[in-house]
Amino acid sequence: MLLTIKDLSALLQVKPPTLYSWVAQGKIPFYKIHGLIRFRLKAIIRWLKSFSRGDATPLPRKLGATDHGDLEGLIARAKREVYNSPHGETRSKSSLTRREDADGAR
Repeated sequence: MLLTIKDLSALLQVKPPTLYSWVAQGKIPFYKIHGLIRFRLKAIIRWLKSFSRGDATPLPRKLGATDHGDLEGLIARAKREVYNSPHGETRSKSSLTRREDADGAR
């Protein structure tokens, strides 16, 4: 199953611009089909599991409307990892305006 930015935004409870940023930085698995960004649900579930500390229960094979397992916990850990990456902030350089030093972007 392929998800759009809007679909994944609702599932992960993050804003679409954040997803576009993660895609641009290669932080989330995606496919580009004729210029459109799509996400495979299985790949996203594997990506979310990669943030697990091993204490989470396995996700069910099919996610129903009310059956989310530990999905909320996995999403929270994924957000923390992406927002608190070892390389600093998630925003990109502002080198086109040459304001890196003024705004703190590196």
